[in-house]
Amino acid sequence: MEREEDDSVSEVLRDRFRLSTISIAEAEEQLAKDLELFTQHAGRKSANMEDVILCAHRNEHLAALLRSYRDDLKAKEPQSDRKRKKASKKDDRAPEDIVHVPDI
Repeated sequence: MEREEDDSVSEVLRDRFRLSTISIAEAEEQLAKDLELFTQHAGRKSANMEDVILCAHRNEHLAALLRSYRDDLKAKEPQSDRKRKKASKKDDRAPEDIVHVPDI
């Protein structure tokens, strides 16, 4: 009798484990799909931090943690990391229609 009860409990636990595993897998798949959609909607081929934060909108605690992490990363970035536009070689040359006249 005790053996049958143990088997019954084992079956219930196994079924609950399977359902939990399936639920986690479906949630992860939905997260991946959301991330892909947010990235495509923004016209990019790769996801960035903002896309990940948008995906976390269903879990406000996680979204808040991600925003805090993003803000910490931005605070650590040096302010002079802006990309500068390279001057073209064309800009480095003296204009051809201007003639330099030496002082006499």
